[in-house]
Amino acid sequence: MVAAILIPIIILYFYLVSKKDLKENEQKWKSLTQLHEEAIMTGEIVQLSVTKKRFYYHRYIQVVDIHLKTDTKTINVKRITPYTKNSRPVLLKKSDKVRLYGNWQENEFRFLRYEHIN
Repeated sequence: MVAAILIPIIILYFYLVSKKDLKENEQKWKSLTQLHEEAIMTGEIVQLSVTKKRFYYHRYIQVVDIHLKTDTKTINVKRITPYTKNSRPVLLKKSDKVRLYGNWQENEFRFLRYEHIN
């Protein structure tokens, strides 16, 4: 008798907890496109790699890792965006001169917007 009452309550509890967790991670995944543009980096792309990584269950992110050669040194720069069916490929290639708009997070420069320099 006790099991007939407790088992549905436990199942309902874990369902609600997992639904809440899914909603929180969905919000975090969508918030990757919101980045404050506090600084500008200008330089030439030395190395470029684009990877698709799992963010949470069926949510993926696209990580663009760039080694950017500035006037003084080489800096590691990242662009992290949600990966969807409508995601456009990054139109960057090695030896491009670019201007990146973003901010510093944990000794790495993170950006979303970029423009080519001639």
